[in-house]
Amino acid sequence: MAKQPHSEKLSFPDNGLAIVLFGEADAHLRLIEHQLGVVISPRGNALALTGRKSAIKKTRQLLTELYAMLERGETVDLHRVEDGLKAMTEETDLGDVYASELLIKTPKRNIYPRNARQAAYIESILTADMTFAIGPAGTGKTYLAVAAAVSAYLEGRVGRIILTRPAVEAGERLGFLPGDLQAKVDPYLRPLYDALYDMLGGEKVEKLTAQGVLEIAPLAYMRGRTLEEAFIILDEGQNTTPEQMKMFLTRLGEGSKMVISGDVTQIDLPAGQMSGLVQALAVLKGVKDIRTAVFTARDVVRHGLVEKIVRAYEADSSSSRSGKGGKG
Repeated sequence: MAKQPHSEKLSFPDNGLAIVLFGEADAHLRLIEHQLGVVISPRGNALALTGRKSAIKKTRQLLTELYAMLERGETVDLHRVEDGLKAMTEETDLGDVYASELLIKTPKRNIYPRNARQAAYIESILTADMTFAIGPAGTGKTYLAVAAAVSAYLEGRVGRIILTRPAVEAGERLGFLPGDLQAKVDPYLRPLYDALYDMLGGEKVEKLTAQGVLEIAPLAYMRGRTLEEAFIILDEGQNTTPEQMKMFLTRLGEGSKMVISGDVTQIDLPAGQMSGLVQALAVLKGVKDIRTAVFTARDVVRHGLVEKIVRAYEADSSSSRSGKGGKG
């Protein structure tokens, strides 16, 4: 005789929160059904769960965690459901993904870790004065660092935000590009502007820039300065030379934090030139109070196809250096 599927009931006290939990047209429930192999039948603020006991247990755990987030006033959307399902697939503790104390609040949106490595990365930024973030495009290295910087400024923990990246020429010499110096370097800094506009809005970014609170500049502008009471982010760190990286790291002043992000598989320096990021990781290994967060393709949080692309390139160990020039 075929074994009968297991059935359980699950209910939520607040009808309004239950509607948000289930998603528009029950989209969140449909996704959970598809991923965990259960049948979920909503009736008002209650659910009938049918399937294997192990699958029902996971469904109950996920929905209970998501409901608790709603009770705390946090956002639950399809991305949050996907993050929880991915964590379960990887046998990651949901508490690491949905940790409320790691929520970063900015004027235009609340930003949260979408996987366990992002959660550990945010915790490192909050507790250490210097954090390195290494990994492929799409893992949130720069975006989360900018979010932490914005939050730190708004909470009065730093007095200014400084964002920088090396202006690697990538086949085009700056001297031959049209416009003044700012116009020439702006394309290199555009990803940093994009993140700021997403969190603060264009008007606020322009106002803070005019006040000198926000500075977005090429790495060369950091030379000879001591940066105190500031949150400083170096993006695309793999494209620094050892001399540039040492210069940057030694700008750290009292009351400041630094985050250095990069992808050591995407080095655009001339052939034979050592990457300052690669050298720094080796030289500073084991130095107390410096943290390193390492991301892999499985941590990509962009379109699902991006993760597959990154994995394919990682697997192609015979790729030539000329095939590693893309930005992300």
